Amino acid sequence: MAEDEQAAHLAPALTVAAVARRLGVAPATLRTWDRRYGLGPSEHPAGSHRRYGAEDLARLLVMRRLTIDGVAPGEAARIALATEVSGGSLLDAVPDRVAVPAPSASRTPGPVVDAALAGDGDGCAALLRIGAGGDVVSWWTALVEPALEALSRRTVIDRPGADAETVLRAAALGALRDVTPDHETTGQPVVLVLVPSGAPRPLLAHALAAALVQHGVDARVVGGPLSGRHAVELVAMTRAGALVTVSQQQVPDLAPVARLAEDRPEVPHFVMVPDSAAELLPLGRSVHRARTFTGLLHEVLAALGESGGTSSHGGRFLG
Repeated sequence: MAEDEQAAHLAPALTVAAVARRLGVAPATLRTWDRRYGLGPSEHPAGSHRRYGAEDLARLLVMRRLTIDGVAPGEAARIALATEVSGGSLLDAVPDRVAVPAPSASRTPGPVVDAALAGDGDGCAALLRIGAGGDVVSWWTALVEPALEALSRRTVIDRPGADAETVLRAAALGALRDVTPDHETTGQPVVLVLVPSGAPRPLLAHALAAALVQHGVDARVVGGPLSGRHAVELVAMTRAGALVTVSQQQVPDLAPVARLAEDRPEVPHFVMVPDSAAELLPLGRSVHRARTFTGLLHEVLAALGESGGTSSHGGRFLG
């Protein structure tokens, strides 16, 4: 929080790159917020490009905090633009937490956890069904992720072959398989979701890919051994517009991220790893760390939107 307050009181005339570094977002995200929502730089020194002033940065900090907490970008931008950021502390302007609507009583994590612990695959699948028109983001953040967290806190004694998390995972994967064929992504930008070698593919990787598909992106989850050279070849072969690496390991192998940053710096690469692995991230203008599922999704869509893609909803990518 101290860093936020310090950033808000710096002298004006910050470049896009400087603001992007301070907020931890891609420059493409800032340009998209400027173009779509009017959250752009207001300073225009003679003979130079527009620069961000202190109030511009303050509003962007509000926008950033809200999107991290799961607020839709359009609503977050409305709040940021309406927030009074002059003449007071930014700490007062930025809410500590934004309330996110809870799922209905029939879609709470409790019954999902109970079904998984009972080994009831069919019951778990029925509870996790997304359905036509369902939103993968809310399904993940309000139902599946809390259920996984609840299971991780339970100590259970199982018979051989019984595993509650495996039951839940199978049901969730089935739900994602059922919902993604409804969205046509042929000819749309490709996003590769990578998992470090030696790590199991987390369910989060599939949920993210499905959420991207719902926004008209041709997202693919890459598994198996992945060297840096192989990763570079996959990017060239698929003409990927963006990359995502996700891992829940405390010490993941991020060598492919470094190789891609060196060989394909024009392709934005978003990485989501535990805090313990943050120091392992390679430095590079194309590498960006994401901390939440919704934040990761919004930043990938913003990066693709900057490149001029269109969504299956008929317009620009929804960011």
